[in-house]
Amino acid sequence: MRAIDLARRPEPSEKLAFLRGFLRDPRSVGSVIPSSRFLERRIIGAAGVGHARMVVELGPGTGGTTRAILAALGPQSRLLCIERDPWFAEGLGAIEDRRLIVHRGDALDFAATLADHGLSAPDTVISGIPFSTLPRPVCRQIAERVVHGLIPGGCFVAYQFRPHVTGFFSPLMGEHETSDLELRNLPPMRVYRWRKRGFSADAAR
Repeated sequence: MRAIDLARRPEPSEKLAFLRGFLRDPRSVGSVIPSSRFLERRIIGAAGVGHARMVVELGPGTGGTTRAILAALGPQSRLLCIERDPWFAEGLGAIEDRRLIVHRGDALDFAATLADHGLSAPDTVISGIPFSTLPRPVCRQIAERVVHGLIPGGCFVAYQFRPHVTGFFSPLMGEHETSDLELRNLPPMRVYRWRKRGFSADAAR
């Protein structure tokens, strides 16, 4: 795994952009400030990003987690960010990295977005979408499309303030493998990981 810059702190402009996004659409943004470097480290570890070939990030916001993923991602791997907020998507587009694809769109179009960019099925999906604030039918549809799109043995990682996400993914993927609380974040976040039933993740690589 490549070294991660744990000293990174959100820039003032990043915090302001995150707050503006929250005020524009509070239901789609899980917090009023970006993730801490401690939460980013926990997410990267749970997702095993250093071994992933194809990562999809849902709801990347201002890109703090995106940069942490890229710092750990292998040189031949790819990262697709799906962000519905046009301001956030524009900011993500300023990140210069040939492994990164930024798509302004909806997580509901998961499979179509991968196809549009000619990308293979992901072995890792990381989500910051706040499942506690979205309509339940939308959450169920997102869960179904993510699980269907993952390769067998692939993992889904979600960082959440509330546990609602388990009600949508556990019926499809079984009990989560991990559920770690990161207190060094405002607000404290829990990082969940599920593994898609099938052959092992090692065999999938």
